[in-house]
Amino acid sequence: MTHDPSLPVLRLKPKSDTRAIRFGAPWVHGDTLVLDRRSKALAPGTLCELQDAERQTVALVAASTSAKIAARVLSLDITTQIDQAWFESRIKAAMSLRDRAFDAPYYRLIHAEGDYLPGLIVDRFGGTLVVQPNAAWLENHIEQLTAALLQVTGAKHILKNGASRARALDDLDDESAVLAGSPPERVTVPMNGAKYIADLAEGQKTGLFFDQRPNHAFAAQFAKDATVLDVFSHVGGFALAALANGATSALAVDGSAPALALAEQGAAEMGCTDKFNTLKSDAFAALESLAADRRLFDLVICDPPAFAPNKTALGAGLRAYERVARSAAQLVAPGGILVLCSCSHAATVEKFRGSCLRGIGRGGRVGSLIYTGFAGLDHPVHPSLSETGYLKALAFRIS
Repeated sequence: MTHDPSLPVLRLKPKSDTRAIRFGAPWVHGDTLVLDRRSKALAPGTLCELQDAERQTVALVAASTSAKIAARVLSLDITTQIDQAWFESRIKAAMSLRDRAFDAPYYRLIHAEGDYLPGLIVDRFGGTLVVQPNAAWLENHIEQLTAALLQVTGAKHILKNGASRARALDDLDDESAVLAGSPPERVTVPMNGAKYIADLAEGQKTGLFFDQRPNHAFAAQFAKDATVLDVFSHVGGFALAALANGATSALAVDGSAPALALAEQGAAEMGCTDKFNTLKSDAFAALESLAADRRLFDLVICDPPAFAPNKTALGAGLRAYERVARSAAQLVAPGGILVLCSCSHAATVEKFRGSCLRGIGRGGRVGSLIYTGFAGLDHPVHPSLSETGYLKALAFRIS
């Protein structure tokens, strides 16, 4: 590839392995680069030519040299123009996959590196898109990105969510804004027969977690005539799917009153208010209280936040997952189903499974593993980036 004199150059250190990048790795870490005064002064998001130690062109990258992820690979073709047409081509490819898999336009449209748009999250709620531009290069191209999303999807409204912690890594603010149209504050989302209320303006993340869709569906297979406990329920994820599939009752436990209010609104829209109850509580306290009352449920699900968001927190996180499993296992009726989830990418499925099995055993129960689930296909995993495959769901038959 030909050197482009119009672009600043970032150079890899001698003996740096360029094969990973040429084979698709999307990130370049700062400790692999020669960072001099000039490169350190580059504004976050600056497009650069990445070269190897022999000054041969490797890729077109977006620089953030003060961050651990010092550059994001945008193209192996240095002549690529990062314009509206380029964004449109990548968005079309992502939407083609989703539209073949889902019968309604409610899904994650762009899953960052998994869809070859580093740092970008876009969730689709019918005619409204919620965008998280979690890298400086995206902010620098926000107008082209917005125009491309409108053109490809036909959406009328786009809301920018600036609340992601990842934005701080590129020195970006946490401000949210309307990029197009007049986005509604709340949207009703049909999924797995249930109705969920997504708070696009004030809700967690983009308002709803689409990633659990296949795991909701799996658990719902065991819901007919069942009593259900959904802990860390958020807006009623597993509970409402269970009610939609024949559960006789569902109890949703969460520490957020606004989230539980949305869950109650979803149950009302489904006509299931009489079968649905909520409990605002610390999850561990609720599990202990229910065990003290000798409550048993046919289907118990625990979907906690990321207890191990990085390798440093892995040990404590695995112990927390074990504690959840121990407490929850005691609440499952004999022959019932226990579903345990982790959204910690640092906890591999093997380590998470080990914590769950230890917890179930220490809860005095025995579990047979009947299912291992992951995020839905609207959350594609980048083969060179384990972080894009963060979600795990394990189901056990408890005796």
